[in-house]
Amino acid sequence: MTTPRCDYFEAGRCRSCALIETPIAEQLAAKDARCRALLPEVPAAVWLPIVSGGERDFRNKAKLVVGGSAGAVTLGILGPGGIGIDLRDCLIQEPAIRAAIPRIAAFLDDTGLAPYDVPRRRGELKYALVTAAPSGALMLRFVVRSEHALGTLRRALPELRAAVPEATVLSVNLLPEHVALLEGEREELLLGSSLTMELGGGGSRAGEPRADGSGVALHLRPQSFFQTNTTVARELYAQAADWVARVDPASIWDLYCGVGGFALACAPRVGEAGASGSDARRVLGVELSAEAVRSAERSAQDAGIEARFIAQDATAFALGAAPADVPELVIVNPPRRGIGAELAAWLDGCGADRVIYSSCNPESLARDLAAMPGLVVREARVFDMFPHTNHLEVMVLLERR
Repeated sequence: MTTPRCDYFEAGRCRSCALIETPIAEQLAAKDARCRALLPEVPAAVWLPIVSGGERDFRNKAKLVVGGSAGAVTLGILGPGGIGIDLRDCLIQEPAIRAAIPRIAAFLDDTGLAPYDVPRRRGELKYALVTAAPSGALMLRFVVRSEHALGTLRRALPELRAAVPEATVLSVNLLPEHVALLEGEREELLLGSSLTMELGGGGSRAGEPRADGSGVALHLRPQSFFQTNTTVARELYAQAADWVARVDPASIWDLYCGVGGFALACAPRVGEAGASGSDARRVLGVELSAEAVRSAERSAQDAGIEARFIAQDATAFALGAAPADVPELVIVNPPRRGIGAELAAWLDGCGADRVIYSSCNPESLARDLAAMPGLVVREARVFDMFPHTNHLEVMVLLERR
């Protein structure tokens, strides 16, 4: 494949994809080498081939800053002085998102609402957030400043549905403060409740069905987290499921479980061999976000998957557990800061036979692994979740020494 050309990058209007002029093979090799260098104690033989995230049409979520002026909005980023830079033709977005952006912009123009002017701290429209499912269905969320904007968008719901008919979830998030946040706490649903992300079969290679021919679908509520590259997310969950199938633990905790991707990929289904009774694999997901937990519970129920989920801080949950409740395998998928010293020390001494650690920051992963000398990396893999940038996902299978 040839490296995609980006008019925005070449014109100096957007530099978010800092590596876009580097051939993808070189990007992949550099990311793989970086992770190996940060983890020098991991033998070369245990590194699996890096998983590519594609070159274009791979990003399933657009975080579009609303700029410009009332009746002539831009959707993209803010440039110097808070001037809106329109990126509606950005090639990293999935085609369903790219096709919808001009219609979203036209709808916002018709509302007459003014974009939020960051330097002057006035205006209404802050962000348009668009998430695409593999089916082409969309979740569309607007982040606004006031009740006035919320009311305007609610009254314009028929026009919005006509403009973006593929949107199965529509909502408005209120963020009245002048703060460097993407969204506020209050979310008002206008249509639907969750977006269905069809991910193929858990417990098999990515995208393949389970033995019964069915697949796993995750339900995303508006404030739930999901990986930005659906193809790589499939591979990530499938790799974890392969490791779990290989060691066949009787019990699993999925800490920082989000909407339950790892737990649902590794848990048994009702009716599968060994999925019922006292010998069933017990899977528990722990996640601080109650919205994400509700999403995970619905996904499990709809798919007939035997997994439980609770809304609680992952570290507090683990540190407060009785020794008899510690599972045979723990999955952790923390934010960029990593799991931290307390949870690393607990994992090192808790007695769990194995840990699967999925990280979006190899530096914090290296720091956390150094704090767990009782565990050794048996297999590792890099996933190019964020092509054309220096960001990546790396996952390791740890076993007790």
